[in-house]
Amino acid sequence: MHTLLAGVAILLPTFLLLRFLATTSIRHIVIQSCRAIADRLHLHQTYTVPQFDPTTLLPNPLYSRVAAYLSSLQHADSSAAATNLLSGSNPSHDIILSPDPNRHVITDRFLSALLSWSNHPASSPASGCKFVLCLRKKDKRRILRPYLQHILSVSEDVGREIKSFTTHFAPSAAAAESPWRAVPFAHPATMETVVMDADLKGKVKSDLELFLKSKQYYHRLGRAWKRSYLLHGPPGTGKSSFVAAMARFLCFDVYEIDFSKFADDSDLLKLLSQTTPRSVVVIEDLDRILANSSGNLSLSGLLKFMDGIGCEERVMIYTMTSKEGIDPSVLRPGRIDVQIHFPLCDFPAFKALAGNYLGVKEHKLFPQVEEVFLSGASLSPAEIGEIMIANRGSPSRALKSVITALQAADAAASDARAVRLMRESRASALPPTAAAAAAAAGDDGGGGVFCRESVHTVREFRKLYGLLRIGSRRKEESSVPSSELGGGSGPLEKEGRIEGGGAKS
Repeated sequence: MHTLLAGVAILLPTFLLLRFLATTSIRHIVIQSCRAIADRLHLHQTYTVPQFDPTTLLPNPLYSRVAAYLSSLQHADSSAAATNLLSGSNPSHDIILSPDPNRHVITDRFLSALLSWSNHPASSPASGCKFVLCLRKKDKRRILRPYLQHILSVSEDVGREIKSFTTHFAPSAAAAESPWRAVPFAHPATMETVVMDADLKGKVKSDLELFLKSKQYYHRLGRAWKRSYLLHGPPGTGKSSFVAAMARFLCFDVYEIDFSKFADDSDLLKLLSQTTPRSVVVIEDLDRILANSSGNLSLSGLLKFMDGIGCEERVMIYTMTSKEGIDPSVLRPGRIDVQIHFPLCDFPAFKALAGNYLGVKEHKLFPQVEEVFLSGASLSPAEIGEIMIANRGSPSRALKSVITALQAADAAASDARAVRLMRESRASALPPTAAAAAAAAGDDGGGGVFCRESVHTVREFRKLYGLLRIGSRRKEESSVPSSELGGGSGPLEKEGRIEGGGAKS
């Protein structure tokens, strides 16, 4: 017993001493001392990365790359007690680690070799600061070049802020100023916040990721390394938000082209040549531009722009309301690689919007909303989103407002269809001259055929049309086997799909 107590009396102070050393700066001092002794036994090579080029006094791009890389090292081992913490200006406001210019050393390991970076303050305003890399000479030949390539690769995506550019005048050979004007890229849309069918969104993300990895593949095929997307659908269906989400997903700069600034086709080609790699070039309302035959741009000039000869590492995005009447040469594969349809809101998209805007996953009014959608009523996601924003304090009030808006839109559409059918039937029963006069009177909204005495007829016809539609829908539902009910894909799955060449499953 006495022996056991004597052993505890010896081990306990030893354990307490080791614990004290492990939890105080003495441990750090011991480790640093051992490392210093090991360093003394090896020859070292140092490399300096100045902030400015000594000959031209221009900023050294490698300096900013090294700074971005060092800020990404989560395991940074400091030789001093102080390190600068900075907040980025990107929307997420991430906290980044910045080496103190006076006394900070960061160690790094690459291919089992130990390296250290130190940041030295500026000796004069013209010289700027500098990073000094130190590594063992025996590791120099083995790791130096791969390590520098590793720094360049990692720094491309670390702390990079997306820039947005718009055209503010036509490019000119004599003008030294760039035709692009930088504006803040503040659109918060991401692939996670965009309301879209999950399978479709996954296909688009996979297609973008595959494009980023395919530089050598494109070059082996003799093709420019670019990708073209056409987003088409009614206004308010989320095309512009999806453009912003794609740019943020790729971390590419955004160039928005305003066609009203150009005098001729050559201006458009010059403008494209002044965009930078790793950028998204956006042309909105392409159908309107093509329909404007009185403009300064020709179809051949636009096709040359879409071919993008000489432009690498770019994503071209075009938006339009409808593909009807568009020249097939504009939509052919190679000019448009991927086509994505953005339909009006249906019930699955509505549920996603309710989750985003109202925080509601299920609600007692959802069956009523679904019934209204099944009757053929629809609004754009933007219209439904605005209703939800205005009533976000009360989900029930918001859903009731959506139901009312959908019913009003359905009634307006029914009125329009009834009037159109009445005009067509009336015109077919009249002589050609009388039909033309009736159509002109109807278009002008004046008296004519449908002004006074035919209002009651239109209403009766609309009621008849509604009864026929309800009867037809009941007949279709009764003919569908019960095993198939609820098993089909929604409108987003059927219509909102990747079309055209190059879509990856």
